[in-house]
Amino acid sequence: MKTNGTEDLRIKRTKKSIRQTFEEMICEMDYEAITVKELTERAGINRKTFYLHYDSIDDLLLELQNEMAQSFIKRTENMERPRDMDKITREFFLVHEELGKLGERITCSGSYHYISHRITSDILDQTWKVDGQKRKVDPYVHSIVMNYVSQSTLIIYKQWVADGKRIPLEDIIRITTALVCNGLNGMMDLY
Repeated sequence: MKTNGTEDLRIKRTKKSIRQTFEEMICEMDYEAITVKELTERAGINRKTFYLHYDSIDDLLLELQNEMAQSFIKRTENMERPRDMDKITREFFLVHEELGKLGERITCSGSYHYISHRITSDILDQTWKVDGQKRKVDPYVHSIVMNYVSQSTLIIYKQWVADGKRIPLEDIIRITTALVCNGLNGMMDLY
C-alpha cells in the first residue's frame, strides 16, 4: 500500500502511542503481565492496529532492547575496551539516569532480568572484540574479563537503585569506576 505524508504521520503517531504506553506499562508491572489487550486499550487503538506494526509484545520489547543497546554503543563507540573502562562506566550510569524509571525497571526488576541480560550480551558482542587487540588474547580469558566488568557494574547499579540512590550520581560513578577498574588493572597486561 502506498502512503502519503498524512498517512506516514498517522503511522508515526500510532507507533509512538504504542511505544509510550508500553514503556509506561513496563514501569508499572511485570513483563509477563503486559498483554496486547491492555496495551491497546490504554493506547486507544484496536488490536488489529497493533498487529499492523508488531507481531507480538516480544517484538515491541526487542525493538526497545535494540534501541537501548545501540544508544549505549553509539555513546561509547570511540572508547577502547577495556582501557577506557572509566569513561564507559560513566556512560553506563548516565544512560540509565536519562532512561529514568524505565532504565531502572529493565535493569533491576527480577521479571526483566532476561531483558537486561540480552541487552548486556548485545553490547558486549558488538563492542568487546578480540580481533584487533595488540596482543593475542585467550578467548576464554577475554570472556571472563568481559563478564567481570559487565556484571560488577550491573550489581553495583542494582544495589544503588535498591538503596534508593542515597549516594550521589557522581560518587557512585567514582566508586564503581574504582572497584571495576582497579580489579581490571591486574589483567591489563593481557591486552
